[in-house]
Amino acid sequence: MSRLVPALLFVILSSPVAAVAADVRVDHAWARATLPTQMASGAYMTVTSATPARIVGVSSPLAGVAQVHQMAMQGTTMKMRAVDALDLPAGKAVELKPGGYHVMLMDLKQSLKKGDKLPLTLRIEGANRKITEQTVLLDVLDAPPAEHHH
Repeated sequence: MSRLVPALLFVILSSPVAAVAADVRVDHAWARATLPTQMASGAYMTVTSATPARIVGVSSPLAGVAQVHQMAMQGTTMKMRAVDALDLPAGKAVELKPGGYHVMLMDLKQSLKKGDKLPLTLRIEGANRKITEQTVLLDVLDAPPAEHHH
């Protein structure tokens, strides 16, 4: 029986459950206000992780579909596509902004009005492959904050 104790202790200590979640900070989070009949909007923010991580999913109770998208020029055409994951290199701020990576909110369940708060949950995979969720409240604005015009 004494042989099992060290083995069991090793399993507990090396288990992903015992691992510390990635330390992720979200700054300058906002979503674009919509017109009453508009069914989609974008959400933007700056995400910084202390350790290597990646955003592997997003969701909001106010949207039927939420996805991380990338906008990029292909020749003279701007293309937008969903991405499966967005890398968060350790210590480097990753900006989700109009014209680049952003969160696309589709099938909105209500209009987003200036002054509202939009809950958004980020699914973050750490270097240990453990997935954690972090919910942030985004300010709903008509345009980017003055210090973040692009």
